[in-house]
Amino acid sequence: MKKVVSLLVFVMLLNSCDDGNLILETIDFESTTTQSCSTNNILFKLKDKEALLLEIPKSSFPNEPTPVDLPTEINIGGSNRVVYRSYNGTVATNNICETIPPASPTVVDQWTASAGTIQIITTAIKTTNTTENSTRITGYNHNIVFKNITFAKTNGTQVYETFAFGDYTTSATALPFGFDKVLEKCSTSEQIYNYTTSGEALTLDIDPTLIVRSVTPSNSPRTGLISTTKNKLAYRLYSGVLTPSYFCNTTVPILPAVSEEWYGVNGVSGASGIVEVTTTTNGTGFKHTIVLKNVTLKKGNSDFRLGDSFIYGELLTN
Repeated sequence: MKKVVSLLVFVMLLNSCDDGNLILETIDFESTTTQSCSTNNILFKLKDKEALLLEIPKSSFPNEPTPVDLPTEINIGGSNRVVYRSYNGTVATNNICETIPPASPTVVDQWTASAGTIQIITTAIKTTNTTENSTRITGYNHNIVFKNITFAKTNGTQVYETFAFGDYTTSATALPFGFDKVLEKCSTSEQIYNYTTSGEALTLDIDPTLIVRSVTPSNSPRTGLISTTKNKLAYRLYSGVLTPSYFCNTTVPILPAVSEEWYGVNGVSGASGIVEVTTTTNGTGFKHTIVLKNVTLKKGNSDFRLGDSFIYGELLTN
């Protein structure tokens, strides 16, 4: 009788282990590099004879940092699919992205996610020029984590409270800043502008008290702070060629279209967002050299620094 009871206990212990959370069948791709298919919406990770696939619209990864503690959340299901596969040989990119995948290796097991949430935290990738203390955004990192994901397997289910997929990076549009430092001013407004014909402009609606037809004392430039009312600074990238006729119009022209728009962050006295103007004589007129100090440009949740001292350019007046 004791032998029968012991056997029953042993069988029960075996059954209790088969609850869909088998330790021997855990999967981990966090340390492998994320790749993407150019012909579809699949992100994937490969590891020897294994593949982890995430099918999700590329629009789910906008180049915009997510607010702190507010990740993007997408429900798994429908067109948002998570699939794990194991193969009978080493798997490669063409096994995932080709319309007609190679005949070998073949899939020997597949887990398909039936429930859960995809969480995405996006941050800007920046490079720093240590000489100028300026920064530029070169891309965006999207950290992907699955929450409460349930995989349907051939022998049951596998549930992970938190499953880290890893990072996926997207490139940012390069902002050339190819200005010649020669500034122009609208005759009908206080707007100063610099532009390139390739399609970028840096405008400053300057406080008129900073552009005065008199020489500034040595080491005492006129200063003001960037704000939304005075000294409004804007950088714009366009999808076409810019000409002088674009500027100083009562109504802003429709073309070329603006593709990106960044605004100067409000300044703090003695610390940041400072407009500095030094005026010297220039023949019978004056030359106003405008420098932007500790200025940050912002678009949505993205921002970058122009540097400690960015020379905006020179404006000539009579």
